[in-house]
Amino acid sequence: MMIKVLSDNRAASDTFGQEHGLSLYVKTRQHRLLFDTGATSLFADNAARLGVNLPAVDIAFLSHGHYDHGGGLETFLEINDKAKVYMQKEVFEPYYAKSPEGNLNYIGLDTGLLPNERFVFCGQNEKIDDELELLSKVGQTGSASFGSRELYRKSGEALLPDDFSHEQNLIIWENGRSILITGCAHQGILNIVQQFKLDKGCFPDLVIGGFHLHSRGSGKSEDPEALDAIARELLETGSLYYCCHCTGQEAYLHLKSIMGNKISYLSAGSRLAVNL
Repeated sequence: MMIKVLSDNRAASDTFGQEHGLSLYVKTRQHRLLFDTGATSLFADNAARLGVNLPAVDIAFLSHGHYDHGGGLETFLEINDKAKVYMQKEVFEPYYAKSPEGNLNYIGLDTGLLPNERFVFCGQNEKIDDELELLSKVGQTGSASFGSRELYRKSGEALLPDDFSHEQNLIIWENGRSILITGCAHQGILNIVQQFKLDKGCFPDLVIGGFHLHSRGSGKSEDPEALDAIARELLETGSLYYCCHCTGQEAYLHLKSIMGNKISYLSAGSRLAVNL
């Protein structure tokens, strides 16, 4: 299996562009898949530099309804004329972020893309085939991700805290082993891996994605004591972790200091060969 990072907050070298966003290309035995499209068309530029054939992608996923994961969706639909795009049914609702000054900023997707027969709206965990399935119903046994208090959704005229019902995670199976891919882990990375354990009877072998331990609005990271606890609990799962995007460099380096070779960072332009 080969994973290539098409969009991230950081770049592996000057060859690749970077932005506040996430997009991953994954080539499995059965699929060429796209997980998120970043904030802009940058993912397509980096794909070309990485030798990724986006028209050949046969299935795509949106992790949730924020622009930094679905802002490049229109570009993908123009480049690729066949792939279905799986998303939760709430993904096009209006989502907002509140700045430290109290200003509301729209961070949702472009509703002008609706309707589209290629969109597959899911309302629950869904098994796609023997290789792919979605994990969307995550119990809140622990706290949600850092910075989630700044995020809201509109229901009519009411502004409500975002419950992240629009968030989904992708599970990829190979040789009886598993990869769990998160977008931002707004529901809490610990909650997500614990839900995987509850559903599957084991922890994932590999976890990749944003862990949302940094607030873009305030510029702050999760506090050190909380990061210590997160690192210890992640180590107890026995999984291998690759983080990116909204994890934040300060938080990542703190986790790295405790978790050692059990955690690494993936930037735009990174290539990761996975043998399960």
